[in-house]
Amino acid sequence: MKSRSIGSSSFSAILAPLSALSIAMLCMSASAAPVTVNIATINNPDMIELQKLSSNFETANPDIKLRWVVLEESVLRQRVTTDIATGSGQFDLMTIGAYEAPIWAKKGWLAPMDGLPASYDEGDLIKTVHDGLTEGGKLYALPFYAESSMTYYRKDLFEAKGLKMPDHPTFTDIAGFAEKLNDKQNGVAGICLRGRAGWGENMAVIGTFANTFGGRWFDEKWQPQLNSPEWKNAVTTYVDLLRKYGPQGATSNGFNENLVLFSSGKCGMWIDATVAAGMIYSSKESKVVGKVAFAPSPVAVTPKGAHWLWIWSLAIPKSSKSQDAAKKFAAWATSKEYIQLVAKEKGWGLVPPGTRMSTYASPEYKKAAPYSDFVLSAIQTADTKDATLQKVPYTGIQFATIPEFQSLGTVVGQAIAGALAGKTTVDVALQTSQSQAERMMRQGRYIK
Repeated sequence: MKSRSIGSSSFSAILAPLSALSIAMLCMSASAAPVTVNIATINNPDMIELQKLSSNFETANPDIKLRWVVLEESVLRQRVTTDIATGSGQFDLMTIGAYEAPIWAKKGWLAPMDGLPASYDEGDLIKTVHDGLTEGGKLYALPFYAESSMTYYRKDLFEAKGLKMPDHPTFTDIAGFAEKLNDKQNGVAGICLRGRAGWGENMAVIGTFANTFGGRWFDEKWQPQLNSPEWKNAVTTYVDLLRKYGPQGATSNGFNENLVLFSSGKCGMWIDATVAAGMIYSSKESKVVGKVAFAPSPVAVTPKGAHWLWIWSLAIPKSSKSQDAAKKFAAWATSKEYIQLVAKEKGWGLVPPGTRMSTYASPEYKKAAPYSDFVLSAIQTADTKDATLQKVPYTGIQFATIPEFQSLGTVVGQAIAGALAGKTTVDVALQTSQSQAERMMRQGRYIK
């Protein structure tokens, strides 16, 4: 039997389709490798729930893999600011707020959120929320949840002591209630407030206090006003409330810590973010379900700027190499579809609030959230362009929308935390803050 030799041309003919097949398989293998989206976010309950439910997105989008970096609020701010300012590209999606979005967009650090699918229904976003994330007519971040501020109080404790919360409480009312509710023997503080230093921590609350007492960060010529009588009255009220009627270790408490304290029955009142309402009224972890009522944030000499506007949102840095995948996830996480998913998994009372008109029109949400109309009104009436009694050159309620504010707010927050801890006086803390503010404004060439 003779063996047949194969000529070179025949051999090539056999290999050709195999090579094409191998190349195709290699290409398929390469294309099958999922795109990784690195996400920096905050360790609050809504974002932690998003991380849990994001497996639904990955299942529907096997070509995208999500990698989460969950951080405490102050650490998150530092990490994302450093990353985006240096263009290092560590994150593809960042959780930022109404302060950063317009500033970073103007600097060209963010990718615009254009080309969203029609199903996203951008027109459904609450106008003040949409406008807060817009710069130059373009949307640069998608709102995950938005909030204003309000006063929570224990209606059972009020009834037991014969107290009645006014429809529009003043700080005089609040101080009187805090004194009567303070019950150290039973471990109940008269009032809880953020005490942890940070421009987004204690200064979020103190900033609104300053507004309603008639204060402002700067006058019309950018001269700092932190040692003014208005600021002194506001900060003295804040320090007195916490030192006399607050929980022990108040300087360590931010939003999350106070949420735990109030939900476990350790606070008679709490002035903080409206987003907490769902957790207090609906969460299985809340021990005060059915015992809570609410009122507007207290006022002093003016209602202007007494309640804030904050928007935790998802933004894509220009340095991201996975922008399309990041945008696809951001759109899903802030969609009507996601709100429906949370409602199904956790109940309507725990859906991310404050972003969509359709949420507040939902009969299911209205039933689960008796505070919904109040919160919607607070968000819609929080005016970032008219938040002070006297005229100012900046926009913002609990912050001033200038790049220098992040550093300034942190410095002032630390000084006031020192006064709260008894390490210094309110006068010294504000004079120190004033000196630092003047230096920063000169360095930034706002003043000469």
